[in-house]
Amino acid sequence: MNKTFLVALFSILTFEIMAQEKIVQTAGRDQLGDFAPKFAELNDDVLFGEVWSRTDKLGLRDRSLVTITSLISQGITDSSLTYHLQSAKQNGITRTEIAEILTHIGFYAGWPKAWAAFRLAKGVWNDDVAGDDAKAAFQREMIFPIGEPNTAYARYFTGNSYLAPVSTEQVAIANVTFEPRCRNNWHVHRAASGGGQMLVGVAGRGWYQEEGKPAVEILPGTVIHIPANVKHWHGAAADCWFAHLAFEVPGEATSNEWLEPVTDEEYNRLGK
Repeated sequence: MNKTFLVALFSILTFEIMAQEKIVQTAGRDQLGDFAPKFAELNDDVLFGEVWSRTDKLGLRDRSLVTITSLISQGITDSSLTYHLQSAKQNGITRTEIAEILTHIGFYAGWPKAWAAFRLAKGVWNDDVAGDDAKAAFQREMIFPIGEPNTAYARYFTGNSYLAPVSTEQVAIANVTFEPRCRNNWHVHRAASGGGQMLVGVAGRGWYQEEGKPAVEILPGTVIHIPANVKHWHGAAADCWFAHLAFEVPGEATSNEWLEPVTDEEYNRLGK
């Protein structure tokens, strides 16, 4: 069966949950009833009327998860994925959970596919963010949660930062959010072998600088590879919020050595 034809059909699918048991679907007949009545029947009565409705075998939440994973794995990140992300939200998948789900998919289906899916998911879950202050506005720019105030490491930061663990399995990943002008101290990721850190820009604009080198701008999608035993700092630009994912690279005898703050003089040389 033609894949393009199926994708076009799935992009307009709509179904209604009836008492969490029976899915009533009419999109097939509405769109293709005259042209392909048998396909319309299979779509409405079998795919949704029977398969999606078998909630005693597999719940709607899990079926949404399977469907999202299948679409992203095929590189289908158009309106059909948006629809199924909306369904996943209705079926109980939270903002924090979808961020973790898409991060996990990225390692198996491909990083660019995950980025494309995040762009759609961010719009679907934006309504969950209340408030009209700068923090709430920034949260609506990204799918990863801002998290809680980074009190455990506050003494190593100039300004306010926030920390949200994204994954604690396989690879440790955290989303770190910085208010404008916030930056961490100069520091070194020590390791006898391996080690270091990787940053991936998520939202806003920030800076990364190694000692003795010019600062590098970090934008959404920018990847920064930080070798072990190299003195550096990173943080937000002066005029906007900033967030990055931080990946800890495994190594032997790893530790963090926190050093002196980045002075206002050093920071102001970067401009905005």
